[in-house]
Amino acid sequence: MTMVTALVLLNTEKGRINEVAEALAALPGITEVYSLAGIHDLAAIIRVGSNDELADVVTHHMLKVDGIRDSQTHVAFRVHSKHDLDDMFAIGNEEAG
Repeated sequence: MTMVTALVLLNTEKGRINEVAEALAALPGITEVYSLAGIHDLAAIIRVGSNDELADVVTHHMLKVDGIRDSQTHVAFRVHSKHDLDDMFAIGNEEAG
């Protein structure tokens, strides 16, 4: 199955980073939310099945979260490391020692 992945960089209203991060993490399609040091407050990772689903998550759900000042959405073309996914699928498959 092909997945569409996007990274959304966000800035929040002052003092609302954690509140916004928790609200975003609860939305379907958003798999991770990272708080950042630097010019952006948060980075949200969206993984969905199609561009239409991506548009729905961003415009109808994500950007309606109260406390977001601005955002930049970046669609990923290709993943160059499977490290995290390999580790995730290995859970429960370890040999008993």
